[in-house]
Amino acid sequence: MKVFVARQPIFDARQRVVAYELLFRSGPENFFPNIDGDIASSRVINDSLMTFGLSSLVGSRKVYINVTRKILCEELYAVLPVRRTVVELLESIEPDEQTIGACRDLKRAGYELALDDYVDRPAMDPLVALADVIKVDFLATPPEARRALRDRLRRRRPALLAEKVENAATFRDARDNGYTYFQGYFFQRPEIVSRQDIPTFKLTYLDFLRELQQPELNYDNLERVIRRDVSLSMRLLRYLNSAAFYWRSKVTSLKSALVLLGERPFRKWASLIAIVGILGDGSTELALTCLARAYFCESLCRATGRTSLQLDGFLVGMLSAIDALVGRPMNEILQEIAVSREIEEALTHAKTPLGKMRSLVLSYESALWDDVSKMAHALSMPEADLPELYRASLEWAKQAMP
Repeated sequence: MKVFVARQPIFDARQRVVAYELLFRSGPENFFPNIDGDIASSRVINDSLMTFGLSSLVGSRKVYINVTRKILCEELYAVLPVRRTVVELLESIEPDEQTIGACRDLKRAGYELALDDYVDRPAMDPLVALADVIKVDFLATPPEARRALRDRLRRRRPALLAEKVENAATFRDARDNGYTYFQGYFFQRPEIVSRQDIPTFKLTYLDFLRELQQPELNYDNLERVIRRDVSLSMRLLRYLNSAAFYWRSKVTSLKSALVLLGERPFRKWASLIAIVGILGDGSTELALTCLARAYFCESLCRATGRTSLQLDGFLVGMLSAIDALVGRPMNEILQEIAVSREIEEALTHAKTPLGKMRSLVLSYESALWDDVSKMAHALSMPEADLPELYRASLEWAKQAMP
């Protein structure tokens, strides 16, 4: 399922982007749908953190997030980073005692506060006293009211933000009249950003894969991830106790698997479980492809005398289709699971020995024989040995499939 969010930049007087406002969208159409405000605010907060990642949406800049009274009073915004978030109160929120108290709590926690579509009236004074930014709708507010607000707040703290700035003349008027920030179609319309959502079970397997890529394995962290999904634990232990391994005693835990296998083989087999688990009930052909590529790359390491790279070769082959498995671009997935620099380089270009092995394997699958010859020569790999290596990889993948 695709998830959507709109982001609109906020500029300073020199037309530099200083922040982004994130807005709920239910699809690729650039308008706010008929949906409950609490749901919209919650979705933007959750999706910006869990699906997109805040940094991928706003970089190092601040983020403005609209909140309803419920989100404010229940402090559901508190999952957002304190120093980077401006909590924007919708104009529909009335300044009653509970709301004012919630805003004080917000400020004490270190968040900035903005008032959206502000209309000057005495009842709003308690919120104005707490606000860091006051947003003024330049389409709905007459020029004399804008100037009056500026004069009244001149000696107070809130910065004024002119929103719905539609043209250069409006921008100049706002800037010349003391407004600090600017937002509107003159600069940029809200930009729709979409991303494929990852089902919860795949996130668990991704977390498991991330832990397996750490320089030093932390078994407490691994077991913590496994406990989140019973199927992962059952799949791992069932596979480690299968006929593929000839143990004299039953494997009952990760630590016992480590003792029996050793760390490097454990990383290999546990990574296999993670990749197949990410596939879930999807195409077994894709899983078989990943396994065959893993064995092929590992075998190339042995055949070319690069035995120290066997584990990395196996992982490169295994991860070569993870973008298709997860439905995200390769560079995003690699950032999430934090693989080693050698593996990342191999998966993103073919300049390293491991990268050339990946390229050779993919070229062989696609019958691109000129590319196969070039890569085999670069690796000092006899071309005549490749057909048997490929056949053995396919056979091994069928037997190794969990």
